[in-house]
Amino acid sequence: MKAVIDTNVVVSWLISPAGTPARTFNLLYERAFQPVVSREILAEYRRALLYERVARRHRFTPNEIDHRLEELRELAVIVEPQTRLHVIPDDPDDNKFLECAVEGEADYIVSGDRHLLKLGRYQGIEILPPAVFVMAVAGRRM
Repeated sequence: MKAVIDTNVVVSWLISPAGTPARTFNLLYERAFQPVVSREILAEYRRALLYERVARRHRFTPNEIDHRLEELRELAVIVEPQTRLHVIPDDPDDNKFLECAVEGEADYIVSGDRHLLKLGRYQGIEILPPAVFVMAVAGRRM
């Protein structure tokens, strides 16, 4: 099973290590699913985690962030989408998650973003909030 993880889930994971996004990453580290990312998405993760207002909340140094992202990269399927999509007109920057999921043949996109969640599904890829994704993975493991 493969999943693309939206930036808001990554940020929430590091801010709240006991929350649902953290459970998503626990499943990742248990190898219950394989993350799919692009270089563009990895760069966005880093940028978002270094925003001052975010960094004040998670309190990780830039080196610690780089280490976490390197761990994630090592577990991930890295793709470079060849097709640009224009599916989300209200937030075109979100299209990169769809592009990555399509290119990487992901089963899921895990997101808290309303523009992505509103789609629900794209080309057979389910778009789920972290809590629903965690339940779906747990159900598949039984």
